[in-house]
Amino acid sequence: MAISAADVSKLRKATNAGMMDCKKALEESGGDFDGAIDYLKKKGQKVAAKRADRDANEGVVVTKVNDAGTKGIVMALSCETDFVAKNDDFIAFANEIGQLAFDNDADSAEAVLALSIDGIPVSEKLVEKTGTIGEKLEISEYSKIEGEKLASYIHAGSKIGVLMSYKDGGKDGADQFFRSVAMHIAAMSPSILRPEEFDADFVAKETEALKAQIQSENELNTKENLGKPMKNVPEYASKLQLTPEVMAAAEEKIKEALKAEGKPEKIWDKIVPGKLERFIADNTLLDQERCLLSQFFALDDTKTVEAAIKDFHADAEIVEFKRASVG
Repeated sequence: MAISAADVSKLRKATNAGMMDCKKALEESGGDFDGAIDYLKKKGQKVAAKRADRDANEGVVVTKVNDAGTKGIVMALSCETDFVAKNDDFIAFANEIGQLAFDNDADSAEAVLALSIDGIPVSEKLVEKTGTIGEKLEISEYSKIEGEKLASYIHAGSKIGVLMSYKDGGKDGADQFFRSVAMHIAAMSPSILRPEEFDADFVAKETEALKAQIQSENELNTKENLGKPMKNVPEYASKLQLTPEVMAAAEEKIKEALKAEGKPEKIWDKIVPGKLERFIADNTLLDQERCLLSQFFALDDTKTVEAAIKDFHADAEIVEFKRASVG
């Protein structure tokens, strides 16, 4: 039977499938609209099954925040190729799901998948889209945050998104300042807020790995005669390990070294604080890599993020953050 352009357009509008896919579906179903939708679903299921073991490492990240700036979501919709990720229809689809999740106050990726678009669960819509796009699609990351004030940031290309809850202490200019902190999070990829969130066993393992890495780099430097400055091999990797006893021992060691160098004891109080700061910097490398507040601020690397926030306002603080990325 002849398939009209109006029928194809109607099916396209209902499914967002491609024109040729819609025409094929209508032909296979003898012009039956519901049958054509069922055909597209089955096609999507077959393609999804074939691509289930593929890596979906591309995609886009979207954020949605309410007008009051107190509730928001960040979501990553992943696909297989950058070509699809840059497609306007795919980007629109990601934003549609993100808005749906936001409007329905979804608190997990599983909850988003259970929501419906035009009476069809999002989980099935993803399968349906897989049939028309030809790539594996998945909600790879999703988080919801509520707070006194939120800042959001989407990095160029929509590959990275940040959502952050903060308190500003009532100071003007907070939205711009905390947006810059969100930009720092996007660039420096911290995984937690402060060292106290680390597991002790994890810190112990990472400390040994860090020591081995730096020792190996120093040995290679010597062996290959690269002429690079030798790095200090740390005893520790996190503030969690710098107990009062450890700090007292470090201070005593510094004083012993100053005495051996013949430095007058009357000037030690001017030297010791700086050397203790260096000791802490050398022995908190894990914190500097993973903890937001311990990282040196991207816009002013003379201070940590924590110090930059306190310089902005004594009562300002970051309560929570989420970072989502693809690619």
